[in-house]
Amino acid sequence: MWWDTAPEMRADFEDWHSHEHFPERLGVPGFRRASRWTSATGGDGIFVMYELEAYEILSSPLYLARLNDPTPWSTRMMPHHRNMVRGQCRIVESTGGGVARQAVTVRLSPTTGREEELRSNLASLLGTLSTRPGLVGAHLLKHETPPIATTKEQQIRGAADQVADWVLVAIGYDPVVMKQLAETELSPDSLIQAGGMGQTSGLYALSYSATPADVVLRSHGS
Repeated sequence: MWWDTAPEMRADFEDWHSHEHFPERLGVPGFRRASRWTSATGGDGIFVMYELEAYEILSSPLYLARLNDPTPWSTRMMPHHRNMVRGQCRIVESTGGGVARQAVTVRLSPTTGREEELRSNLASLLGTLSTRPGLVGAHLLKHETPPIATTKEQQIRGAADQVADWVLVAIGYDPVVMKQLAETELSPDSLIQAGGMGQTSGLYALSYSATPADVVLRSHGS
């Protein structure tokens, strides 16, 4: 997920997201890790990634129960999620780790008639990234809308969420290497040549990451 939050809401958002929202999500069976990242180039952008045991967790009864019964604190915070983009994804290709200092994310779609070409080209690239100096992992994901009705949380946020079609996430520890990757092999020109279009990219720094064993739910009543 990607969105932005007004600067005056950032402290309250990070408190809620760290101490209530992550524990709430990680309390749902099948959630393995939650990671929050903030823009590494300035601005108010946020990137959040949840790692699940299986895609089907996105339509599980316990997860839907949380989505349709937001807490008072969540109800107060979610209208401040601006310009929300979500990718409810299946893994296409994955190599290496999922947590380090930096992440480059690219949202894109295949050019008409070039889906298999794009997948092949990105798979070849991903196969080299996780062992390069400065990098530790790379992952190609593809959105698939789960078969569920609009949830209460979506209604609270107001405008319909935008959807990320294909998502490429590269993870690394060297900011210079990550920036170079975003400007070269993951640049718009390079991805157009590979068979993609409509790219939106961002460079993010890790803010907080947790597993179910790390968190204790703290509820906030106001």
